Amino acid sequence: MPNVTRGDRMGGLLSYLVGPGRSNEHTEPHLVAGDEAVMTWHDDAELDRVSALEVARHVDRPRSVYGTEVAGGSVWHCSLSLRAEEGQLDDGRWADISRDFVARMGFTDSAGEESGKAPCRWVAMRHGLSTAGNDHVHLVVSLVREDGTKASTWKDFPRAQTVAGELERKYGLEVLESRDNDRGTRGVSPAEQARAERSGAVEPERLTLARSVRAVAVAAPDEAAFVTALLEKGMWVRARYAAGRDDVVTGYSVAAKPARGERPVWFGGGHLGRDLTIVRLRQAWPDSPEASQAAVTQWQAARRGQPAQRTARPRVSVGDEQLVACTREVEALRAHLASLDPGDRAGWAHAARETSGALAAWSRRVEATPGRLARSSDALARYAQTRAYVEHPAAARAAQRPSLRGTTLLLMTATDGGRGRAAEAVLVRQLSRTAKAIHDAQVATGQSRSAAHLAATVKAELPPVMRERPVPQWASTLVEERPSTAADPAEPRRVEAEAREPQEDKARETVEWLRTVNGPAGPGRRPLGAPLPEPLPERSRIPTVPGRARPERGVER
Repeated sequence: MPNVTRGDRMGGLLSYLVGPGRSNEHTEPHLVAGDEAVMTWHDDAELDRVSALEVARHVDRPRSVYGTEVAGGSVWHCSLSLRAEEGQLDDGRWADISRDFVARMGFTDSAGEESGKAPCRWVAMRHGLSTAGNDHVHLVVSLVREDGTKASTWKDFPRAQTVAGELERKYGLEVLESRDNDRGTRGVSPAEQARAERSGAVEPERLTLARSVRAVAVAAPDEAAFVTALLEKGMWVRARYAAGRDDVVTGYSVAAKPARGERPVWFGGGHLGRDLTIVRLRQAWPDSPEASQAAVTQWQAARRGQPAQRTARPRVSVGDEQLVACTREVEALRAHLASLDPGDRAGWAHAARETSGALAAWSRRVEATPGRLARSSDALARYAQTRAYVEHPAAARAAQRPSLRGTTLLLMTATDGGRGRAAEAVLVRQLSRTAKAIHDAQVATGQSRSAAHLAATVKAELPPVMRERPVPQWASTLVEERPSTAADPAEPRRVEAEAREPQEDKARETVEWLRTVNGPAGPGRRPLGAPLPEPLPERSRIPTVPGRARPERGVER
């Protein structure tokens, strides 16, 4: 797993690497590889601060001699690490990996011979396991070549990931599933973790913000409503505009309202999650001149911290009928997944995002501090964050896929009370089964480690939520187990179709109710947060079966 950083203090970096580290984890620091001259002088002897500064002067000498300045810093630093469960490699294996890595990145002699460019000076250092038990090596490269020219770092982050994947296969190491499937999440930096500990927060602020933004994004019918909802949820919002324009938004940042006397910490949408960039979000919203103009108006108003047009957002107390309708909305998504190709990464990422957003909205409403619902939402969010959002050849546009907009909106604005708490158990079961469909798709595509992580989280976190909200007798037919077809694309829609046919009349009225929640895809859409419509007619309710805690399979179908 490569982690690339840039800087301009060669001596400071190498002094830190031979020092004790943040938790005294640096032991026996020594070089395992480097350019020929530095290895002749230092070989694999243990380094102290004096010898580290000597190495730094050697590696940095072309820059100091030619006076070449590199924007962003001339020190290129990359750590390569293994999972703790993989064990440790010896120095010889790490040396081979290091030489291959810097060569394929275009820094050393082998690359120079082919390109006609002079090599860069570099070293690879080991100093024991990390605090998490990961075996790793640090690569330090000067971006000023031997002849004073600059080395290119164009797309060095994705290139490092590609090279790491090639070396995993070459050296028989464990292949990282997320890289193979073009998926990746943002890690929490030590500075973020330290800030959370100082403030007494249960988690870094970025994780809390990401859940809130994802919930709002899934519930929002368009971009203007998204901006409005962020402001109304107490977040600070600012847009990034195209150069020389104030009417073309190319990105955004959000921050939690800071305490008195403190400055806000801003996070770009892409740093909260790859599924939360403005480009990804717009794929699920209507695209029209009117919608774009309304969004720009709201973004401009956000500079003042107030929405241009507030949306009435009453807290509503809902009954079983609305929750059953939302359950069927989740069922519609599951039915779509049953016919989805397991290789359709964009389609499964969309499903993970929708389910994660619904759980995030629920968590925000009922959990004073991040709990089981939040952890389940975070687990699903990992699989919504693809690096490249490439549509499957047979896939429809994201805006045409089944959405959990009505469900998320209801979970975000509802109040507890009445029979609704019991009906929530039905809904959480259906959400957990949507997660099961995502799990099955991962199994079908060989992502065994990802599937195991998702299964472990969902099994640990959601059953206690269901036990807290007992399943009512009238809703028992909704929680019958159904075989998942995600892992078997050859089994088309038969199971889901057979299960739905006897209830088509009831479902038709439910769909009409949901349409009033979601609104049409264009002008005249129901405003976000407007009062919910009247409950379903009495005849569309699921009948109670007296005298039985749970009907036999198929009785109600």
